[in-house]
Amino acid sequence: MATVWDQYLDERDSEVYSKAGFGRQNGIGQKPALVIVDVTYGFAGDEEEPVEESIKKYPTSCGATSWESIPYIKKLLTLSREVEIPVFYTVIEGSKRTSNHNVAVKGDIFNHPQLMEGSTGSQIVEDLAPINGEEVISKKKPSAFFGTPLESYLTAEKVDSVIVTGCTTSGCIRATVIDAFSYNYQVIVPEECVFDRGITSHAINLFDMQQKYADVYKTEDVIEQLNKIEGGLQ
Repeated sequence: MATVWDQYLDERDSEVYSKAGFGRQNGIGQKPALVIVDVTYGFAGDEEEPVEESIKKYPTSCGATSWESIPYIKKLLTLSREVEIPVFYTVIEGSKRTSNHNVAVKGDIFNHPQLMEGSTGSQIVEDLAPINGEEVISKKKPSAFFGTPLESYLTAEKVDSVIVTGCTTSGCIRATVIDAFSYNYQVIVPEECVFDRGITSHAINLFDMQQKYADVYKTEDVIEQLNKIEGGLQ
């Protein structure tokens, strides 16, 4: 099956990784959780428009590519609620009380007024708005785990695998995936459910995560796997 990274790999790359034994799939465990990373207006923009326009208001926006992914995330979120698997969100927001230097990325970008706590940019997009019982975690670094209670929440729910969605593929998604892998969770990344402001960075990071830390599946394949284990989720 074709993947987004195929066009960026030469024959040698594919052969080396394959012969070395990288890229094997583990699949979803019996007690998964869905993690939606930073799908806020600050990263998506207010509407589907070119990233060059969107960053004029929200400098962290990924533009139109965000709105291509959001319907896929919503589909997975809807199923997760139906089969009652835990759902967790993260947001990044600049503080009004302390320094925002090096929040999430180098520099002071989260001093921007549209990215501060309480601003529109710090709010989860309406299409994916959390409901009662779904935890929203504020973080200051790329990983959803770093400096947050996420791991303790997952332990309390007896979660054995995490489905990581959101943005950006090369930043907070990758950091979250590596930490989840380091905590010994099986990690799933639905390809269409993650996005970035740059296609090359998006594609190569997906390839690298697939080879080392996560199973990258098409969203429909993740849905199929969730439906197969539905009876064991309760």
